[in-house]
Amino acid sequence: MSSRSSRWAIPLGVSLGVPVGLYVTFLLLGAIPFIQRHFLYVHRLNTLFWHDLDKPEYWGFARNQVTPFSLTTVDDESIYAWHILPLPTYLGHEDELQAQKPGFSDDVAKTVSFKLLRDDPEARLVIYFHGNAGHVAQGYRPDSYHTLTDSSRYHVLAIDYRGFGKSTGTPSEAGLLHDGAAAVDWAMHVAGVPASRIVIMGHSLGTAVTSAVAEHFALQGIEFAGVILMAGFSSLPGLLSSYAVAGFIPVLSPLRSIPPVLDFFQRFIVDKWKSADRLAHVVRLTHTRLRLTFIHAKNDLEIPCHESDALFKAAAGASIHETLDDDSFSSWKETQTLKRDDGTFIATTKAAPDTIIREELVSYGGHNEVITSAAVSLAVMRSFGLDASSSLGDVA
Repeated sequence: MSSRSSRWAIPLGVSLGVPVGLYVTFLLLGAIPFIQRHFLYVHRLNTLFWHDLDKPEYWGFARNQVTPFSLTTVDDESIYAWHILPLPTYLGHEDELQAQKPGFSDDVAKTVSFKLLRDDPEARLVIYFHGNAGHVAQGYRPDSYHTLTDSSRYHVLAIDYRGFGKSTGTPSEAGLLHDGAAAVDWAMHVAGVPASRIVIMGHSLGTAVTSAVAEHFALQGIEFAGVILMAGFSSLPGLLSSYAVAGFIPVLSPLRSIPPVLDFFQRFIVDKWKSADRLAHVVRLTHTRLRLTFIHAKNDLEIPCHESDALFKAAAGASIHETLDDDSFSSWKETQTLKRDDGTFIATTKAAPDTIIREELVSYGGHNEVITSAAVSLAVMRSFGLDASSSLGDVA
């Protein structure tokens, strides 16, 4: 009997020990800041070997509808960017745009597309902060730009953070904030678009950048037309306790049953990305107007939709100037929520001076395709005040 037991002991020990050993190795490597940031940002994983970002026509854009150029940050990094014209505007100036030399612009201020943005007193701009990995045109990102520009009059500015795509530098929380701020500064001070006609929008990691940028400018008394977060998360330590890479490879979730061990490893997370705290601060700093929208897909397997619940709770709690426990907040939220029969919902709260905070759970889209959802375009329209309270003439 003992010989049979010993015969099974070794393979059983190996089958259990190997994955445990690999997981412990992963945790130990992840505690090293350099490696941790590569795990988090995945900025070296892209398709630049076979995709030329200076030829946006590959992704279905019209010739010179997209102008690739670069921005310079306060710490002297070069940030690669796309300025994407709305097609209705493009159509009205097609001959000029077709005649312009295509590709990367060394002096964007001389381009036709830039002048169309700068010289239009009614121009509206969406600044788009993408998620981790890849570059400005990877995955579903071009599809989301098409969604925003194909039939509207919204310009889009999309950037690659430092270390991503063709941008210089190495990513970090402070660095990505500089990159986002550089995009806004360019829009306001170079292109001349006031914050009241700018929506800042982020997806996944980009929601953390969006939250940081919103707080950065709120501290200066600058308020945007809207702030939109798609598939957001409340903080990086909190997210990693439930996050699964590609939807099935756990990060820190196996440690949740051992809180002291989980707390220990969370202390090694270098970039905290405390979006919930930042957004609550933005709400408290609002003096004139705020349109804050959270959009999440019910079938998101990477970042669970309860993360947007946490963001909504932080922002809404700041707007009602009360600290509610979880049960009290859930009861209050019920009174602000329109539920649908498929388990999705829209929760909305309004507060002085002119603050509207909205959370929408959509049925489909997963983690990535949600960025092409109609809910996103509608959120942009509401941010710009083009909803039912506006005249039809304003929508054109």
